[in-house]
Amino acid sequence: MRSPLTGRLGLAAVLAIVLAVFGLAPAASADPAPAALTFSTSSATTTPGGTVQLSMTLTNNKSYDIWFVYQTIDPTWLTNQRPDLKYGFTGCSLATASGATACSGTGPANLGGNYGATVPPGQSRTVTLTLQVAADSGCNGNIGFYSYYYAEFSDSSNATGGPVYTPETRVLCA
Repeated sequence: MRSPLTGRLGLAAVLAIVLAVFGLAPAASADPAPAALTFSTSSATTTPGGTVQLSMTLTNNKSYDIWFVYQTIDPTWLTNQRPDLKYGFTGCSLATASGATACSGTGPANLGGNYGATVPPGQSRTVTLTLQVAADSGCNGNIGFYSYYYAEFSDSSNATGGPVYTPETRVLCA
């Protein structure tokens, strides 16, 4: 003997399957992250003595201004395990509408100040670091970094992200 509740649950399950198969079920919306951080490099490879431009772009996907950004960039564990690898960041610039300007932050340890004060909704800011590999460096593998960031918006909300790895294709030092 079946209870009326079992019949209703079975009918509801069949109806849900039919709606899903024919595309009538409500679709899950994928909201973009409030702020997105992406990376690119000027070259996929370098050699001892070479330089590569590492660019980081912060995009405001909210309808409110970004008022404050804090970001760090650190070498990956594998990069740190290579005692023969010698490199450093020798330059930093912020892309602006009137051209590149020198960074105002404290460097790779705190890149947040380099993005400029306010990032309006839908706009991006790009900071570019110059990665210099020493002429006497061992150079037999990838150089990779990861980053965490924190952004505060004018609606008093905030967003955090990370680790964000830079870039998906790391710089090969050969």
